[in-house]
Amino acid sequence: STIEFTGALHSTIVKQVRLRNPSNNTLAYNAVIVGRDADDFSLPKGNTVSILPTRQGFLNVEFTIRFLHPAEAVLILISNKVDGIDGVTLAFSLKSEVKNIEPLGMIKCRSPCYEL
Repeated sequence: STIEFTGALHSTIVKQVRLRNPSNNTLAYNAVIVGRDADDFSLPKGNTVSILPTRQGFLNVEFTIRFLHPAEAVLILISNKVDGIDGVTLAFSLKSEVKNIEPLGMIKCRSPCYEL
């Protein structure tokens, strides 16, 4: 599954990953981000999530678009044993795309175009 971060250059985008637990046992996951641009992505609310039985949990992933080129990384969720139960390891592809560029400011200047 792919999570896309699209927006303006220099904007910060937060995506929420929803995890469902259909079992009758509590599940816990540790999240890690790996890949070429992993340093540009972060987990602002921490890298662990616990999901109660038959409930859902959420994990926030944050990205600030700093460059024009697309950023790529992988979010890996590794299960921790809770009550002797292990969940399946999950992986999500993280990709970014710049949709528009808005200037941070404007500078007016006068200069001759050509001088001998």
